[in-house]
Amino acid sequence: MWIRWIPLLVSSAVLAQAPAPRGTATASLKGKQITIEYGRPALKGRTVKDLTAQLPPDRVWRAGSDRVTALMTEGDILIGGKKVPAGKYTLYVHIPQSGDWSLAVNADPGIELIKLWPEAPPDVAKALFPRLDGYEKNIADKEIARVPMKSGTVATPVELFTITLDPGGVLTMLWGDRSWSVDVKPAS
Repeated sequence: MWIRWIPLLVSSAVLAQAPAPRGTATASLKGKQITIEYGRPALKGRTVKDLTAQLPPDRVWRAGSDRVTALMTEGDILIGGKKVPAGKYTLYVHIPQSGDWSLAVNADPGIELIKLWPEAPPDVAKALFPRLDGYEKNIADKEIARVPMKSGTVATPVELFTITLDPGGVLTMLWGDRSWSVDVKPAS
């Protein structure tokens, strides 16, 4: 049985549900692969504004659902002009009460599900889950970059949270009638 963490509650509270589908966004920049793996929560009649109103006081969201949102890059890249060395990272989004959203790239890999939920089935016990127990308090010091994203609207609402990476070097997050994007370029 999978669990889905409820953003409003502390990390020890769980609700048994089927997991959100997983998504993958990939692009190649100067021959180096960039991949983002993430959970795709559905709006289910809710609005993004309603969901983000439930964020904890540090206003940081895990950029997906269930397991960590993972960024893997074979080469050094610039995200919003800030250098991110080749490697594997987790992605979070800072969503202030008002103003622009920011993408946070963090070196913390997440925490094994078994450490959060001792009854986790063996096939997912080692799966990495995001830190939902206070980003600023627990892992902000492992942040590699935090960059503002450009906000926009979409013509056709997107039910499932979606991340895209286009070959031109733009990472875009789409959900509901909104989009948020940031440039991703090779570092050299």
